[in-house]
Amino acid sequence: MELGKAMMVAGIGCRKGVMARDVRAAIETALEAHGLPKTALSALATGEMKRDEQAIFLAGRDLDLPVLVVSDDALQTVSSGTISQSEWSQAHAGTPSVSEASALAAAGKEAKLLGPRTVLGPVTCAIALGGGPK
Repeated sequence: MELGKAMMVAGIGCRKGVMARDVRAAIETALEAHGLPKTALSALATGEMKRDEQAIFLAGRDLDLPVLVVSDDALQTVSSGTISQSEWSQAHAGTPSVSEASALAAAGKEAKLLGPRTVLGPVTCAIALGGGPK
């Protein structure tokens, strides 16, 4: 991943104990919804509260992508740019959408969501495109 280049990031939110295949399936579904290949992604991202969710990191390894863990402060900073609204996410993570906020924060400068998060079973995935690290 080259710093300063445009980044396309898949932000991930999930229920506790999901499987890596569930995370990969949500990523694939989100990419297909936007007509994008897997190779379009620069990284995966998730919030601090999901740091111990091994399925996200296994999916990153399977896809040969780094997983960026976004701080709670960074999630809250970009929350006004989210599209989806989850009461659970707001109450537990302080953001309306962990997947959307993670993607926005990790994609960097002037990041924009390509659309609302994709929900596939226990996993949400949002894709953001940014101009590079903030």
